[in-house]
Amino acid sequence: MRRVLVVAVACLYSATLFAQAKLSDEVRKYVSVDSPMIAITHVRVIDGTGEAPREDQTIVIANGKIQRIGSASSVPVPSGAKILDKSGYTVIPGLVGMHEHLYYTASVLRSEKGGLVPPGYFINEIPYTAPRLYLAAGVTTARTTGSVEPFTDLNLKAAIDRGRMPGPKLFLTAPYLEASPGGEIVPQLYELKTAADAQRWVAFWADLGFTSFKGYMNLTRAQLKAAVDEAHRRGLKLTAHLCSIGYREAAEIGVDNLEHGFLVDTEFTPNKKPDECPSGPGSDKAFLKLDSKSPEIQGLFRTLIDKKVAVTSTLPVFESGIGLRPPLQQRVLDAMSAESRTSYLRIKAGRPPGGTEEAYLKKGMELELAFVKAGGTLLAGADPTGNGGVLPGFGDQRELELLVEAGFTPLEAIKIATLNGAQFLEVGDQVGSIAEGKQADLVLINGNPAKDISDVEKVETVFKDGIGYDSQKLIDSVRGQVGIR
Repeated sequence: MRRVLVVAVACLYSATLFAQAKLSDEVRKYVSVDSPMIAITHVRVIDGTGEAPREDQTIVIANGKIQRIGSASSVPVPSGAKILDKSGYTVIPGLVGMHEHLYYTASVLRSEKGGLVPPGYFINEIPYTAPRLYLAAGVTTARTTGSVEPFTDLNLKAAIDRGRMPGPKLFLTAPYLEASPGGEIVPQLYELKTAADAQRWVAFWADLGFTSFKGYMNLTRAQLKAAVDEAHRRGLKLTAHLCSIGYREAAEIGVDNLEHGFLVDTEFTPNKKPDECPSGPGSDKAFLKLDSKSPEIQGLFRTLIDKKVAVTSTLPVFESGIGLRPPLQQRVLDAMSAESRTSYLRIKAGRPPGGTEEAYLKKGMELELAFVKAGGTLLAGADPTGNGGVLPGFGDQRELELLVEAGFTPLEAIKIATLNGAQFLEVGDQVGSIAEGKQADLVLINGNPAKDISDVEKVETVFKDGIGYDSQKLIDSVRGQVGIR
């Protein structure tokens, strides 16, 4: 009976997620295309499956779904359809961001001895600017990956679903599952004391509507297992950003997803103690020595693959620790509030170029590429945190560029950032690729990202459920505000 109830709730959630909403006047300010029937003609299609682009295609959209897709010579334009002739443009599926946040990382004050000044690493919710930037950049579906203002997140999702705010379809992850000393660093986190605490935490937030959970850095194995077991009992999934627990241990416990590629796996750190997060430079040195072809790494990959554990790549947040990376973009600076911009530029100026941080990023790229070649499932997200320079949406586009730098083809990178995420969320039959019968969640790009992946930044229109949003208008609406609201 319980299993039937879980399935029924999941179906209801999916039906609600993809229901057509009546848009408010506020949302309609950003709509550029809205017609009962739309035909995008003479466009290049990258369908998100990894297959080669199809040239000179026509996509017919009606009732929020893709009705027809095929060569412009074989698919007739229905009578009365609004025609968008987009020769030279490319359409890709809406991005499915799998490590997203609705908050902004503020500047961090440190004492002369290096410790954090109370209250510590404090985070500011940005429920107005984040959803708009995600949608503007082509993210039509997003899984948040840790909440600091859970009731804000719930209300925000409801407002977007009802058509009262522009933004992506949200899958919400509950507040972090963390143990001491996590709350000493981030004062907005609750510190779990026992395994029973972890079980109750999952039950409480699941009852309020959260559909995903995230284990954090200082959990014990007993706490992680209690949380995983409760999530799975409810038909829900748990991801994790771990430090005290290695990836292989987490896979054996039953975690569904691991965050940040392999850059935070501590299991190969010499003298690591069970249930403790290692500290000091030894962790970095051990990581840089890892060989993706070695039996120990290939063994880790095999465990993750056999246990069906997906790994989420979040390369932009690690790139942000390198002084000359990424190149400064005016669109990023323009979006930030004055205070956020000043903080970001000050922190960025203090970052050393290249060196260990660059090597660290490259090693992470190497391991992600090797994991996929071994048969692993890689997801993609921005993790808009770090020094504040990784912004919602813009960071997701940068993730695609960095995946290509890591050695993936542009088509592989797009599949990782679209269909892979949709399938993990169990909505791959609805979104994540371009096919007849699926929701018309599409990104219209003035360029060809199959040849130059940086063209993913040239978004003109983002279709969500068949309604086209003007990317630039959404970006303009948050100018000078990111970081404060």
